[in-house]
Amino acid sequence: MKKLFALVLALILAVSVMSVALAADNIKVGIILMIENGAFLDMKDGIISGLAVNGYVEGQNLTIDYKNAQGDATNLATICQAMDDGTYDVVFTVATPATQSFVGLESETPCIFCSVAAPVAAGVMSALDTPDMNATGTSNAIPAGDILNLGLTITPDIKTFGLLYCTSEVNAVNAMENARAYLDEKGYKYIETTVSSSAEVQTATQALLDKGIDAMFIANDATVQAAVDVLAELCTEAGVPTYCCSATTVLSGCLATLAMSDVAIGEQTADIAVKVLSGTPVAEVPAIVVPADIVSVNKATLSALGLTLPEAVIAMGEVQYLGE
Repeated sequence: MKKLFALVLALILAVSVMSVALAADNIKVGIILMIENGAFLDMKDGIISGLAVNGYVEGQNLTIDYKNAQGDATNLATICQAMDDGTYDVVFTVATPATQSFVGLESETPCIFCSVAAPVAAGVMSALDTPDMNATGTSNAIPAGDILNLGLTITPDIKTFGLLYCTSEVNAVNAMENARAYLDEKGYKYIETTVSSSAEVQTATQALLDKGIDAMFIANDATVQAAVDVLAELCTEAGVPTYCCSATTVLSGCLATLAMSDVAIGEQTADIAVKVLSGTPVAEVPAIVVPADIVSVNKATLSALGLTLPEAVIAMGEVQYLGE
């Protein structure tokens, strides 16, 4: 009888341990996008593939709840509130608006952000190396000065830049602050125009062209990105090169940028999440800045403008040609 009791007890303990293991292996994550565009979707794909490489495979031991706010702030707030219900192991937020919305809830669920250009300025942490708001992730700090330098190397006759961005997106504001600082230091002129919605991008672009700008620089914000193909077409038809902050924006028609792979930043964001999922406190997982080390050029736009890449650009590092 004692042997039977011991056997039953051992069986119960084994089942309990197995249940705990299974519970630990079944992970539920949320992924929130403010809006769907090429860059953000590539980042989402990178997150999913990065989790898979680390053993978290959707349909096996991973459940993914993906939501797109379709560019609507009210939808975004509703999505974030719904994911703050205690059932998610982590919530991924792509770009600044989604991150600010979720972190603002002061949720107990860790927020793993992807591609937030200026996390401290955005108010989602006090310092990159010491996360203090239950949020950490990857920053794609926009090297505005380096991108403008790239533009001046490709098209050295530029005298006046047009700067177009959305003031409600802190990442765009931060990028433009850096752009102005660079242009002021180098002695170049610039004309600024801001938009509050993607519907205003076409009119704002034409207004800058009418003022005689020699090149356009746009920030990596979702509002401009939603209509960047129109912007790029207008500028190219006018013979004005467009410089931007994302390889996906180059694919949409802008001439060139110095950027990182959007898929790769998603994968690195997943690596950070894995540390949290493995039990490391968020406060002990610093955010990282992913460097911009790829020169992305739209081949069709380069041809339409009658340009060729100078040797100085080719010497900057890896060059990828996008578009046809």
